[in-house]
Formats: sequence, structure tokens, C-alpha cells
Amino acid sequence: MKILTIVGARPQFIKAATVSRVIQASANVTEVIVHTGQHFDKNMSDIFFEEMDIPKPDYNLEISSLSHGAMTGRMLEGIEKIIIDEQPGWVLVYGDTNSTLAGALAASKLHVKVAHVEAGLRSFNVRMPEEQNRILTDRLSTVLFCPTGVAVNNLNSEGYQNLACKVTKVGDVMLDAALFYADLAQRPGCFDDFNVQGKFVLATIHRAENTDDPVRLKAIILALNKIHLTTLVVLPLHPRTRKIISDLGLALDVHVVDPVGYLEMVYLLKSCEFVLSDSGGVQKEAYYFRKSCLILRDETEWTELVECGANKIVGANYDNIMLAAKIIKKDIDFSEDFYGKGDAAEKIVSYLEFYNA
Repeated sequence: MKILTIVGARPQFIKAATVSRVIQASANVTEVIVHTGQHFDKNMSDIFFEEMDIPKPDYNLEISSLSHGAMTGRMLEGIEKIIIDEQPGWVLVYGDTNSTLAGALAASKLHVKVAHVEAGLRSFNVRMPEEQNRILTDRLSTVLFCPTGVAVNNLNSEGYQNLACKVTKVGDVMLDAALFYADLAQRPGCFDDFNVQGKFVLATIHRAENTDDPVRLKAIILALNKIHLTTLVVLPLHPRTRKIISDLGLALDVHVVDPVGYLEMVYLLKSCEFVLSDSGGVQKEAYYFRKSCLILRDETEWTELVECGANKIVGANYDNIMLAAKIIKKDIDFSEDFYGKGDAAEKIVSYLEFYNA
């Protein structure tokens, strides 16, 4: 059985690493990896393949820095050609990026089975490109691998039990990665430059709803600057976000660092006091490493983490961020089994082998 795996962005590299490791151990499955190039910077791409021992991509489409329509269209064209040449039994896509949708759409049009890892997530904000991508990808998929019971319920409420597809809960491949790589965490070299010795807060900002809205972005930066006065804030910053902040003339008075690799990110998550982020993946990773996350968005796909009290939605409101940062709970129960046992990748590969038989 041949699986064509589509990746293009940092979170997908992490997720694919867990599944690729299982595929490599199987005598019955071969994998062809397609990197769309959506994240192309060495710190956003190459380092993940190197440190996580992901097989080198068989194809790199080098498509990035375009509008949503142009990017998705060019990816669709490139992936379609590869599917025709490779004739895979499955096209495997992850998450909710333009790469995800392009892979699912190309496969569907060529009548190749689509497997969607991290299916069923919903923020219920259809203005988000990610929400549009995940809804369309789910609808095109043959098998929908859900990370949680909430995701399964979302699909059931949309009538997926009446469609020609399979919905199954396998757990979260990001938990697989967190457990596997936890002991390999690496202290970022930039810590020596900043002389970071004691407590610090980890922050990430990349969502378009924040970076493309000057009012929201300014409020977040003001809050981070204020928090930094009492507790150091470490902010790995995407090149695009850094440019936007510079173009707006905003002052970032925190420890800004280049994007870090996964092993360095694991160190930051394990060592920080708490997290502020608009990233869906980081919200969960914080939970895996027993840290609270203040969500810099107005909604989240991972509602179970808000309901259990581990995470809190603060949006881009300065007062909400500052108040929540002052009253981070210390007695949170991080033991709830929302995301499986760390064997999601094994379940995914076994399911595809069985389904293909």
C-alpha cells in the first residue's frame, strides 16, 4: 500500500513525524512525502525534518508567500500531477492549512481515497481560513481521524453518519509527539543571549485574525510588554508577523527570537510559567506539559481545555489578558484523558491497512 502524505506547515511536520515513524516500521506500507513549501524558512521547515528524523520529502513544490487563492490553486495543480504519477492508494492530509485542502481536493477529483488527520474540529467562525479548509477537507475525506470525542460529535451533528465515509476517534498525534520527544528537549541557544535564568512566559502570535488587524495586534503587544516588566516574555516570531509589526511601527519590549525547532519548543513549554498563544496546536501542547494557556482568540477548537479550566479565552483585549495573567491557577488537574494514550499514529496506520485490504 502506498500513502501519499501532504505537508506544508510547521504543525503538519510534527504530526507527520509520528505517523511516518510507524509507516517506516511497517512492511506493508510505503510513503511518498510531498512538501508544498507553505513554510519554507529553515527554522520553519528544514529543522523539523532534521531533528524529528522525518524522511526527506520526495517532492517539494516550493509554493509560498501567495494569496490564499493563488497558493491553493498552484498546490492543487502540483499535487494532481504527483498523484497521477505515483498512483497512491491513499492521500493523507493533516490539519487545516491550504496544503490540507489542496491535497484533499486533488485526490478527490482523481477518485483517490483521502484520510484526514485531525478531522472534526470546529471553531464555528467561518471567517477563519482554517475553518473553511477543515470543513471542506472533512467533506472530501474517505476516513476522518478525530482526535477527541468532541470532534466526533461535531461530525455527527453535521450528519456525517449518513455520508459515504468512516469517522473514527484515534486520539491526537500531537500527544504522540509530545511523549516521544519530551526527553529530547533542547535549551534554545538564544537563552544565553538574553541571560534567561529564572521564570519566563512563552508567547506565540501568528493567526491572520490578529496579525492582519492592527487594533488587535497592538492590544496583544501592549499586554505582552506589560507582562514582561514583571516576568520575562519569550516570543518566537514568524518572519511574516515580525515584518507586520515593524511596518506598523509597534515596539516589542520582550525577548523576540526567531522561530524555534520542535525540540526547543518542547523545552520552552516544559520550562515556562504559562503560555499566551493564538495557535491551536500550542494550546494542546501546553496542556501536555501541564501549563495553562491564555488563548489570544475569540474562540477555540479545543473547547474541552477551556471547560476543564486549563486554558482561558482572552481574545485580543488588553484588560482581559492582563487580568487572566495575574490569576493563573496553580491547582489545575492536567490528568484528564482528552486525547488518547499516545498511540494515535499506530491506530491511523493500522486502520488504513485494514481499510485498504
